[in-house]
Amino acid sequence: MPKMKTNKGAAKRFKRTATGKFKRGHSHASHIFTKKSTKRKRGLRKGALVHSADASKVQKMLPYA
Repeated sequence: MPKMKTNKGAAKRFKRTATGKFKRGHSHASHIFTKKSTKRKRGLRKGALVHSADASKVQKMLPYA
């Protein structure tokens, strides 16, 4: 059986937690901050978890995570 390839784009965006869930960052947090409120920008800094409906897709992209 050949080795499975990791999706490198996904590897840069997702990390696995100790409980087996996947962490992700928020989008819209790289530029054009003048029109975004302070509260919104502060919320974008924090990470979030991948939704359970999408976790299986991320798992297939990261077989060794």
